[in-house]
Amino acid sequence: MSDFQKNMEKYAELVLRKGVNLQENQALMVNAPTEAVEFVRIVAQKAYEIGAKDIHMNWTDETLTRLKFEHAPMETLETVPQWRVDMYDYYAEDGAAVLSIKPSNPDLLKGIDPSRIAAANKASGNALQNFRSYTMNDRITWCVAAVPGQAWAQKVFPGESPETAVEKLWEQIFKITRADQEDPIEAWNKHNQTLASVRDYLNEKQYEKLVYKAPGTDLEIALPEGHVWKGGASPTERGTIFNANIPSEEVFTMPHKYGVNGTVRNTKPLNYGGNVIDDFSITFKDGKAVDFTAEEGYETLKHLLDTDEGAKRLGEVALVPHESPISQSGLIFFNTLYDENASCHLAFGKAYPTNIKGGSSMDDEALDQNGVNNSLVHVDFMMGSDKLDVYGVTKDGEEEPILKQGSWAINL
Repeated sequence: MSDFQKNMEKYAELVLRKGVNLQENQALMVNAPTEAVEFVRIVAQKAYEIGAKDIHMNWTDETLTRLKFEHAPMETLETVPQWRVDMYDYYAEDGAAVLSIKPSNPDLLKGIDPSRIAAANKASGNALQNFRSYTMNDRITWCVAAVPGQAWAQKVFPGESPETAVEKLWEQIFKITRADQEDPIEAWNKHNQTLASVRDYLNEKQYEKLVYKAPGTDLEIALPEGHVWKGGASPTERGTIFNANIPSEEVFTMPHKYGVNGTVRNTKPLNYGGNVIDDFSITFKDGKAVDFTAEEGYETLKHLLDTDEGAKRLGEVALVPHESPISQSGLIFFNTLYDENASCHLAFGKAYPTNIKGGSSMDDEALDQNGVNNSLVHVDFMMGSDKLDVYGVTKDGEEEPILKQGSWAINL
């Protein structure tokens, strides 16, 4: 067996055992592009070996997706068939593990009217709210991972042939996810312990707010009382430990939806809805985005912020040291899963209820009263660099450094 094949099998084992932590007699739902068929077959083989009772595939195809956005009537884009909603709800209610594999062609929908993309995203967000409550409240195990697609690989490695670009991207994925190590599972056990030590430190501190200083960024983010920092592995309501993202280098919590003030500037491109948004800044007042600029993807950003009232507010604040292996690769991946784990980031839209004590059992009114944002979207954007300083402000008003020039300034 070649080294490449060994690494691919270890990667498949990793997303099943540390990602969704598949259990015997549990169903597995896989969302994947047709380009990933070889990897998905390996995942399926290993899932059945673990004892999966069923594997349900949701295939997508980039060419067909593009054709739909080019030619389908708007009413089609605005409609999600009930059978599709029922399918997602069925597997969530059955306690299935959900694995989403993304190649993420950053330019897939370039040139498509942003209003058509926004309409489809909003329709999907509305239709799948019940299913999303299962993932965002950690009621089931779920994991987002990635495999190279040709278009994505050539975006990361421009000028390379399709074959060489895909090969180079696979090498990076194996390295960054630790799949190329002798024992990736043990490597992730140690990595999760490191993230847990940072998470525990910040949970003990219970800072009232965070202050961000960097070129183009001067931002204060209030944190709700009882906020919870998470990172790395986390338990479901039933106690099954899983990693929602592979790779994952972040610790994260929620901001107070009414407590964000100042301006933030992005440091990496945002791939949203098959389009790239870049060189943008957002100004917040009392939690709401009141002004924005963008050199690239202005209309796409505008439609994102106009999705609903909650899309103009933040739902996540995440800290990632500049030393993360993704950052150290020196590459821009044009893929949020990878770029967000190379850089401190924030997220427009819905907050994870698990980021506040008792949040999973709160109704919408209680969540709002506790400063928890709600929206149909949750979109991360990157704003970290080796020039970013982050301070935590204590209840006594003292500023304590958390990150200095992108590196941890705390004793772990």
